[in-house]
Amino acid sequence: MKGDPRDVRDRLDEARKAVDAELERLLAGDESRLFEAMRYAVVGRGKRFRPLLLLAAGGAFGTPREALLPYACAIELIHNYSLVHDDLPSMDNDDFRRGKPSCHKAFGEGLAVLAGDGLLSLAFEVIAGAPSPRGNGERKEQAFLEIAAAAGVRGMIKGQWMDISLSRGEADGNVYTDLVGRKTGALITASVKAGALLAGAPPGGVEAAGAYGESVGLAFQLRDDLADSGTTGSPSGLDAVTIFGRDGARARLDECLKKALAALDRGNVDSAELRCLAGMLAPEPGD
Repeated sequence: MKGDPRDVRDRLDEARKAVDAELERLLAGDESRLFEAMRYAVVGRGKRFRPLLLLAAGGAFGTPREALLPYACAIELIHNYSLVHDDLPSMDNDDFRRGKPSCHKAFGEGLAVLAGDGLLSLAFEVIAGAPSPRGNGERKEQAFLEIAAAAGVRGMIKGQWMDISLSRGEADGNVYTDLVGRKTGALITASVKAGALLAGAPPGGVEAAGAYGESVGLAFQLRDDLADSGTTGSPSGLDAVTIFGRDGARARLDECLKKALAALDRGNVDSAELRCLAGMLAPEPGD
């Protein structure tokens, strides 16, 4: 599916708007301070990269957006829960997120912790209550497990623990790849695999989706580190530019993007949207 690049971006923009609308619906109807903090962390903020990956992967195997939307929104709720908790003083200690005061600066630490907990709990409530797009309960269970594992103690949580517990002297390329693969990459990989699973993709398609997701997950963080010019709020100091140098980080980013596209080719996954989403991570000339 080649397609005009402008048409592909338009389709992604339509999908993004659908995700935004559904997130607003999921978080509406409760005017408590808790839900105010949850909405502050989610609504109108973010590129929705992970839910777009899930929708694109499912769409590549013929499943309509509406059937996948609850799962895509659950992924975004999990992602934003992790950002709320990562910003806390006991974690990365960031006062700003996406140009606004972080949740704990706007609402206090206690409410920020509860808002993050609420987003995570709501995500799994949404998944549990969503119908299987293909009427296949086993595939829904597999997708659920992928998402739960990515968010859990072997995925994002372990990655965050590594980040706050490692010393700067332990920061090398292998550790960077492991940490990023968990803290950032796990949920990105799960987004793509869950979309393929929910759509009933064959084993080769699911495998290709996972390989694509792993490469895109690492590329995402490499691109972020390059854009931040080597500065990092990471407690461990694990920043790609610091570890690999700017040229080395760019080379690794280019290689990750090539691997991501090669995985799609290898698995015969025909998706202009997945190719476009990977292409969005290409470094700018000044990076």
